[in-house]
Amino acid sequence: MAFNNTDLAAFKDIWVFCEQREGKLMNTDFELISEGRKLADERGSDLIGILIGNGVKDLAPQLGGYGADKVYVIEDPALEIYTTDGYAKALCDIIEDKKPEVVLFGATNYGRDLAPRCAARLGTGLTADCTHLDIDMNNYVEFLKSASTLPAEKYERFNMEDVNLKMTRPAFGGHLMATIICPRFRPCMSTVRPGVMKKAEFDQSKADACVVESYNVEFADGDIKTVVEEVVKASKKIVDLIGADIIVSVGRGIKKDIEGGIKLAEDLIEAFGGGVLGGSRVTVDSGWLSHDHQVGQTGKTVHPKIYVALGISGSIQHKAGMQESELIIAVNKDPNAPIFEIADYGICGDLFKVTPMLTEAIAAAIASK
Repeated sequence: MAFNNTDLAAFKDIWVFCEQREGKLMNTDFELISEGRKLADERGSDLIGILIGNGVKDLAPQLGGYGADKVYVIEDPALEIYTTDGYAKALCDIIEDKKPEVVLFGATNYGRDLAPRCAARLGTGLTADCTHLDIDMNNYVEFLKSASTLPAEKYERFNMEDVNLKMTRPAFGGHLMATIICPRFRPCMSTVRPGVMKKAEFDQSKADACVVESYNVEFADGDIKTVVEEVVKASKKIVDLIGADIIVSVGRGIKKDIEGGIKLAEDLIEAFGGGVLGGSRVTVDSGWLSHDHQVGQTGKTVHPKIYVALGISGSIQHKAGMQESELIIAVNKDPNAPIFEIADYGICGDLFKVTPMLTEAIAAAIASK
């Protein structure tokens, strides 16, 4: 029977495409499985991971440890190295057969390549680069109350019985947040920005209980049009904002002495004993820092133990990317800067005067221990 993407009642369960590279699961998989568990509980359905590759079946129980009820494993020598054609064929075949209601991808190089190809083949919609997901309307309304300026009377117009996936993402260069639904077609599909969703604690008992099931896909001549001759890795210094425990970010406030402001931030990082340099959008747009340093909705969402904001006013886009940090220290000469609304410690003053004192105090405190 032909695949009918409008028969909504035929679709169920929450699926997560779980990316592996060279036999190793990505951290994004665990974030998405954790978020998928929340959505599955809201929907009252199962959470299923999809693992594609060759010789990767032993990885599947790890996904169960973060919340997956079941993992479908598709293995074939043709799938050992990622190709768009091969992975799209495998994933679309199992989706057409099993009919999931929701499919989530990480907004990684693979996910951004694979998701739109599958959405086009399946004739459904795709929302890219999501930063928030909900199914339950009550949870969605609570999110809006904390993260938007929508007037309270607007909530009365909502259909509180709506069970479509609400996919929220930055729009218009990060100046607005848009929530998108896919009410007429299934599955609902989205890519989710790495580092946005919180990873659950690993539970060995859940890993042991996870059902692992192999799924066979037949490849015909011409299904895979790309032949990978060689994989070449280039060394590059990586700015790992997402995995950092300490981030010191600079903003517009360093404009009177850009190099000096960045040096102050680097000195503070050294005083902490290590960390990563971040920046607001204006520092990237102005060319002061490369894009991989950017924190915010149009950059990276981070959850460090300590986040220091130097000369950052705290636009809603920037705050959305770092407000879940465990400890926030802000330095800004404007006493009304929005960053102070979420800071645990706020220092009102010129960052060029305050930061050296802060660096000295941190270094002394660490030395005393």
